[in-house]
Amino acid sequence: MEPTADELAGVVDVFGALTREELVDALSELAFKRGMEITDAEGRIDDAVASYHLVSVERDDQRLLAPGPAAFPELPDGASDLPHILDVPERSVDRDRLVAAVEDRFLEESAVAIRSANDGFAQRLLDVSYDLEAWGSIDVAGARERLADAIEG
Repeated sequence: MEPTADELAGVVDVFGALTREELVDALSELAFKRGMEITDAEGRIDDAVASYHLVSVERDDQRLLAPGPAAFPELPDGASDLPHILDVPERSVDRDRLVAAVEDRFLEESAVAIRSANDGFAQRLLDVSYDLEAWGSIDVAGARERLADAIEG
């Protein structure tokens, strides 16, 4: 089973937010229901976080994953059964805290991309900047301009 980043966001969205371990368990359950195995769940989660399909936020002394600005959450087959299979509470994450965490991360990564002259990284962040503004009403116009300038070099 090789879920897409949007499917990972869909699984997380069923619960509101999940820990990394809970998401791995959920993916394992889905794969089992399909008679398959999950391949590199941790790597897929890392990729979804890197692409802003999932975002990480601290809540109640736990690091939780929630759907991010680049996600179009999609339920993989069988995901609607997960709340009945897994012993995981439905959670909500404070939207303002989530938006602030994403904004901080984006601004930090933008500075790194510009300093490192990594055009691919900068381009990916430039693309994400539009999602951020629509998703969280985050004004990243200044960072977007610096990223575009860095790419144009």
